[in-house]
Amino acid sequence: MNYPTWSDLNNESIVPPLGARRAPDIGPVAVLVSTEPDIRYLRATLPKLKTQGFFMGSLMTPETGPRGTAQCEAGMIDPQVSKGFSIAGPYIGASYGVMLLESLIARGARDIIVLGWCGAVTPGLSCGDLIIPDHAIVDEGTSCSYKVLDTDLPCSRPDKNLSDRFSDLLTGQGVKFFRHPIWTTDAIYRETSQKVAWFREKGAHAVEMECSALFAAAEYRKVNITALLVVSDSLASGSGDWNPGFRKKTFKAARKSACKSVMSFVGKLL
Repeated sequence: MNYPTWSDLNNESIVPPLGARRAPDIGPVAVLVSTEPDIRYLRATLPKLKTQGFFMGSLMTPETGPRGTAQCEAGMIDPQVSKGFSIAGPYIGASYGVMLLESLIARGARDIIVLGWCGAVTPGLSCGDLIIPDHAIVDEGTSCSYKVLDTDLPCSRPDKNLSDRFSDLLTGQGVKFFRHPIWTTDAIYRETSQKVAWFREKGAHAVEMECSALFAAAEYRKVNITALLVVSDSLASGSGDWNPGFRKKTFKAARKSACKSVMSFVGKLL
């Protein structure tokens, strides 16, 4: 028997998020990075970031120069942008992702960009393609603690205005991307052929492990969130084969492009 979380959404949690008490404000814009390789890339290309431990990962914020401006390089963010953003991760899974999100919100984040990878479940997507999710079909256990879910097809959505602004920036940069529904699962090793086909029929184009919960939590906390996902592999083969693309040059190039686009958007938001 499960506790009816939908009946308890107006009640405060006994345990406050990390940072709700006495933690310094990190600024209004935060980037949630799901993978360690992308964290490493951002750390290497934005060398003037101050890094501290954050759960099992890192929280990076700009160091400030003599005039209080962020000293970030590599052309990804204007060096004169004031301090006011953070980068956190890596993380895996809906519940852990939401723990990080809650803590970033408690420290002042109000516009959040999720940067992650996903697997294609339709043949129309290839390794290295970029997706801004239109909505996420809930197949995980965290969202129900933040949102009353539709019993027929539970979904959560990113902030439309923030997603539209991000889309406009990518279009202006000449970056090709898709806006598609996705599917969020808790069980990466239970993505069966039957399940993939079912979610594809419901409109999903890709699968990952966090977005539906992050979108639900952000809506509950009344903050803005969007996401950019890089297609890293495919489950769309009619034969039921898995086609990984993690070592392909197209994927590695797309990852770097996604990192640069996200940080360009951070600069616009600031």
